[in-house]
Amino acid sequence: MLLFLWDFALTGVFSPGPWGRCMGSECGPGGSQSRAVWCAHVEGWTTLHTNCLQSTRPANQQSCFRVCDWHRDLYDWRLGTWNQCVPISLRTGRTGICLQGEEGIQTREVNCVLKADSSAADHAICEYFEPKPRQEQACLIPCPQDCVVTEFTPWTTCSKTCGLGLQNRVRSVVAPPLFGGLPCPNLTEFQTCAPRACEGREMVFSLKTSSAAPSRTARQARRRKGKERKGNRDPEMRELIKSKRNRNRLNRLEDDFWNMEIGYQSRQVVCVHRNGSTVSLSQCPHWSLPETYLSCLMPKDCVVSEWSSWGSCSKTCLDPSVPQGSRSRSRQLIRLPTGGGSECPQLEESQACEPEGDGVPPCATTNRPFVACLFAGFKFRRRTITNYPTGGEGNCPHLVEAIPCDDPSCFSWQLVKLEECIPEEDMDCGEGTQTPQVRCVNSEGTEVEKEMCVDEVYPSSVRCVVPCPKDCALSLWTEWSTCSQTCSSKTAEGKQMRTRAILAYNAGEGGSSCPNTSALQEVRNCNEHPCIVYHWQTGPWGQCVEDTTTSTLNTSSSTDKSTCTMGVQTRKVICVKVNVGQVPPKKCPEAPRPESVRPCLLPCKRDCIVTPFSEWTECPISCGAGVNGQKNKQFRYRVIIQMPANGGQECPDVLYEEKDCATPSVCPGYRWKTHKWRKCQLVPWSIRRDSKGAQENCGAGVQTRAISCRQLDGTVADVVQCLKFASSMPVMSQPCQLPCRDDCQLTNWSKFSPCTSDCVGVRTRRRALVGKSKKKDKCKNSQMYPLSETQYCPCDKYNAQPVGNWSDCILPEGRVENAAGMKVQGDVKECGQGYRYQAMVCYDQDNRLVETSRCNSHGYIEEACIVPCPSDCKLSEWSNWSRCSKSCGSGVKVRSKWLREKPYNGGRPCPKLDHLNQVYEVVPCVSDCSQYIWIAEPWSVWKVSNVDLKENCGEGVQTRRVRCMLNTVDGPSDAVEDYLCDPEEMPQGTRENRLPCPEDCVLSDWSPWTPCDLPCSGRGDRERTAFALRLPKEGEDCPVSMQTEPCFLNRNCFHYSYNITDWSTCQLSASAVCGIGLKTRMLDCVRSDGKSVDLKYCEELRLEKKWQMNASCTVECPVNCLLSDWSAWSDCSQTCGLEGKMWRRRTVVEASQGDGRPCPSQMEQWKPCPVRPCYRWQYGPWSECRVEEVVCGVGLRFRNLSCFVSDGSGDGKSSIVEEELCAGLEQAVDGDKNIVLEETCTLPCPGDCYLMEWSDWSPCQSVCVKGQRLDFTPVQVRSRAVIAQEPENIAQCPDQEWQTRPCSNGECYEYQWMGNPQLIWCQRSDGINVTGGCPPALLPGTDQSCDPPCDKPQSFCSEEGVCICEDGYTEVLTAEGMLEQCTPIPVLEIPTAGDKKADVKTSRAINPTLPTTVQPGRAGRTWYLQPFGPDGKLKTWVYGVAAGVFVLLVFIVSMIYLACKKPKKPQRRQNNNRLKSLTLAYDGDVDM
Repeated sequence: MLLFLWDFALTGVFSPGPWGRCMGSECGPGGSQSRAVWCAHVEGWTTLHTNCLQSTRPANQQSCFRVCDWHRDLYDWRLGTWNQCVPISLRTGRTGICLQGEEGIQTREVNCVLKADSSAADHAICEYFEPKPRQEQACLIPCPQDCVVTEFTPWTTCSKTCGLGLQNRVRSVVAPPLFGGLPCPNLTEFQTCAPRACEGREMVFSLKTSSAAPSRTARQARRRKGKERKGNRDPEMRELIKSKRNRNRLNRLEDDFWNMEIGYQSRQVVCVHRNGSTVSLSQCPHWSLPETYLSCLMPKDCVVSEWSSWGSCSKTCLDPSVPQGSRSRSRQLIRLPTGGGSECPQLEESQACEPEGDGVPPCATTNRPFVACLFAGFKFRRRTITNYPTGGEGNCPHLVEAIPCDDPSCFSWQLVKLEECIPEEDMDCGEGTQTPQVRCVNSEGTEVEKEMCVDEVYPSSVRCVVPCPKDCALSLWTEWSTCSQTCSSKTAEGKQMRTRAILAYNAGEGGSSCPNTSALQEVRNCNEHPCIVYHWQTGPWGQCVEDTTTSTLNTSSSTDKSTCTMGVQTRKVICVKVNVGQVPPKKCPEAPRPESVRPCLLPCKRDCIVTPFSEWTECPISCGAGVNGQKNKQFRYRVIIQMPANGGQECPDVLYEEKDCATPSVCPGYRWKTHKWRKCQLVPWSIRRDSKGAQENCGAGVQTRAISCRQLDGTVADVVQCLKFASSMPVMSQPCQLPCRDDCQLTNWSKFSPCTSDCVGVRTRRRALVGKSKKKDKCKNSQMYPLSETQYCPCDKYNAQPVGNWSDCILPEGRVENAAGMKVQGDVKECGQGYRYQAMVCYDQDNRLVETSRCNSHGYIEEACIVPCPSDCKLSEWSNWSRCSKSCGSGVKVRSKWLREKPYNGGRPCPKLDHLNQVYEVVPCVSDCSQYIWIAEPWSVWKVSNVDLKENCGEGVQTRRVRCMLNTVDGPSDAVEDYLCDPEEMPQGTRENRLPCPEDCVLSDWSPWTPCDLPCSGRGDRERTAFALRLPKEGEDCPVSMQTEPCFLNRNCFHYSYNITDWSTCQLSASAVCGIGLKTRMLDCVRSDGKSVDLKYCEELRLEKKWQMNASCTVECPVNCLLSDWSAWSDCSQTCGLEGKMWRRRTVVEASQGDGRPCPSQMEQWKPCPVRPCYRWQYGPWSECRVEEVVCGVGLRFRNLSCFVSDGSGDGKSSIVEEELCAGLEQAVDGDKNIVLEETCTLPCPGDCYLMEWSDWSPCQSVCVKGQRLDFTPVQVRSRAVIAQEPENIAQCPDQEWQTRPCSNGECYEYQWMGNPQLIWCQRSDGINVTGGCPPALLPGTDQSCDPPCDKPQSFCSEEGVCICEDGYTEVLTAEGMLEQCTPIPVLEIPTAGDKKADVKTSRAINPTLPTTVQPGRAGRTWYLQPFGPDGKLKTWVYGVAAGVFVLLVFIVSMIYLACKKPKKPQRRQNNNRLKSLTLAYDGDVDM
């Protein structure tokens, strides 16, 4: 009891929250997730857990699958197929009349699965990577479509000529029932008829034949007969056995190969009552029994052996670049097909291959031999390129010169300097020696180890003098000047000079005196070698060509654009003697000889590739002449599949060859030989002995013949050879007839009677019955045995007329030849006068198309036309280059060209021009800072101002000449203007100093300043020194011999850095206008104060040169669009008819580049084909079903194969012509070579109820809604109706049939009621009257009231029987889809600044599947603007509009007033000075 009270006191229920994120340390199912669980009071607020029943508490934690990124590859959504579309009405309960379609919903299953085994997984795993795909989608269900049938045909004639019969009328199905529509109605209607009463007894029995049974052999029949035939052989069988034993050997050999076997077919003949029941044959005594057995050839399929092994590969070496080989295999023919058996398959096949195995050798290649290096005894001098020219290094002059020497040496000692003069015997002054400082250098001038110069003479010490205090003091010798000649000859010798100056005179006594003036300079010979200087001179590199010393294959396919192999470039290298010219190569040293051959990247040389010639077309089988006595022709052709490029082999001129067919007495190759037809074989007598004519040995049978394959000389060949090379195999069997006594006998057809005149009348031919056939009634049946045939007389009157459009303007074909008579590839006439063509057609008197030659026409009308020529953009030549913008360092130079003539008619376009119609080219340039240098001559003799004649010392002045000179390779040459040299670098021309007195200390000139330590921080010093040339007398000291000064940035201390210019434009060689060139940029050494200086300052600091100074570049050649030659005219698009066209095309071999002439738009041309009549074999109509000697059952019907002509326009108009015009065509109808001229048919017996033939297939019809095709397969339909002949047999009639098949491009048909209240019918949109298809609800005159009635305010019943609302109201529907009320449509409010409400814009809910123009009961939407609010006051926007209108009115009135106001008269000036008017002429300047 207490427990019950406790439970009753619980007032809460546990409520769980959503599960949180799956957490865990590892990926997979080991994770866990939690959620909140609380106790909720029944009134909604949270309470204590103790107020809830603990046993109902849900879990707050569970295991889960922790998803990681790599799970993406393991799990995925699996989508099921969409289920059938379910109408919404099944969910909502709303029903109504379906007029267009019904909205529906279709669903599908969506599951998360493991990809490996498709097992189900938690959806949260897949949702981690991708949202769950939708499981529902809207769909549209078409309304049920009833079966649609045509109108009835007229009533047939009565099935009987007397007594009670039936009349039938039928209709066919044009649209099947779909989506639950009504099934098809009866396609047949019957009504009885009775033309007249029958006289005598009405025939009620008829003979009926069945269809033939499958073929059986006589051996099979004999097995059925058992031993019945043993000992009782008929005469025919004995004859067969005898002929079989006497067959020739050839036929015996071929029996197994051909394996022809004669069989027979049988059929039954029964007597039937008109009610369809079968009775005894005795009830039909008035009918003679027909043949019940027929001979036939047993069908045998082709039999071949298994495939042989694959043959060896035609390729025998390994090389991927060599095309693949091929191998083949074959199989043998064991038995040919007979009697309609399956044809033989392919007997040979081949496939691509590569050689296999370890012993396959590589394809052969050759290597180029190495060339030994040579060296001879020469002296060299070299120079380097300081500024690379445009076009590359090859445009520079030679860099090495050599002269022969008698004693060649690879290493030598080079004097660096002489050390200080040291007096002898520890004296302070007097004579002494100077020790040379040397280094060992090689022939290139590079320092090497001193051990390399061991064999050379070491330079000796040099004698010198250290002046004493009383001696004359002289300066040191200057450096030797440059040699005046580069070599010595009889008229010129090289000289060098050096000088020194008097620094202090000697004392009067005891000192050595100063030398005279001539002793102050020295001259020596230099360059004493004779002027025999040699150097190598090179020509330009030639084109890259194939290296003929290698066998590397240099071809490529049309798709391989890469280089294929290394080619070579050559240039001319000659030995030149200076001032003489070319000499034999052995005069120049071999070591520095420039290379004359270098490898290069050779673009793929693409040869023209053509297909091999096709096989010659076959000649006619007969070996006689062709049509009209002319020789038959055969031809072959080949096609260009790759145009030549990069020097590849040109295409051949001959792509088409034609020759006459040979007409020997024996046809060439292999031929079929036919043997005599064997005896006509009937059904064995033992089988047909009880049938008609069995004792007479007559009737229908089959006869066969042997066929063999023969060679040219008539010898027997393998049948396979004839199957390959001979014509089609002749027939081996044919039906035959052994006449019976009762058969009809006729003569052969006579010749046609002559025509009286062309195009008028007919001609006939005849045949006649012979013998007893004249008296037989069955032979007099003109349908079975016609005795005459009639034809229209031929007509020879023709008329010609043009047809079709004019062709393109076609220029004359052929290549233009240059002056040398050589054909220029692609140089084809592209403009000028051409011709256009229009086809001619020829008709005979019956308006039948005939050959144009009948109208004495070559098939065309020709008319001249013009193709305009293009004119290119024309520019002037380049102007000269301007001077470099800087005299030292890097600058720019410019040149230009200007427009002369604009392009037109597709000419080459102009490059981008500036506003002055000019184009510019700018390149960087560098002016060598050392090309002009200051040259200072030696100082003059001192001029002392206060001359002490005794001492000859004191203050004085020295002068020297300083000139600006052009610096060359051989030293300064010519003097130039001083402004070309740097004024900051100009040496002093005058200096004032004190001339030392005797016994004074004499110092040398100051050395150059030592360089400041870098970087220039302002803390360092630089210094210069001098040394004592003459020591002073004892007791006196020399002055200070060292000077220092602080280093200051940009005063005497500088930082240096490289300055790189921009890239130049791509520069080419002198004669080139496009192609591969060189772009350059310049290095400039710039001092920290911004001044450009010589590069040596930066080089001495070994600054990093991290830039590439030259780079290869390509100037896109102004290539005109290069087109291929016009192809040969294609075959006619139609082999016959009026609309045939021939096309020729050309392709873009190379597109235009740069400023090249663009490609023309016309890449193909057409012209009409000569009109040829379209001849074709066509079946005639089937004859009536014929059964021989019986009334009904299985019989035969026949049709003819005739020759028809048409113009190929597809309108179906064709006319029958003579069969000879189709003689050259293969006998085929619509591509079907199986010609069927007879087939079995069924002739109904009197009283039978049977199905008619199938109707034609209806037009293709799609499932549509409102004219739009839905995603359903279009269909066609056909049907067959029932025909009844006896009223009492109607119950036994078979069911009517109809069939559908899918089709494409279906039409959308609509159905509409037509007529007036007295006569109403349904009509399809293509104009045919039908039954079904029109909605019964829209039938005129029917009551279309709504159920339930529309009693809601502002509602009415529409034409479709649906309650809808009036304009301005929208429908509110119940859950069942019924109208509940009509509510007003909310109006549109225009908010203002103070209005915080949102705009409201709604419209009546409409069916989205209906267009606006066909909404029931609506002419359109209506919108409302309400100036008053719900409270009855004016809205704010109304005041705003009123204020705006008022301001606008004030503005208009003010403008009218100002426009109508009269202007004031101007006041006259008191003075008479009149101002002249100023006329401004606008010249188009925008500044005006």
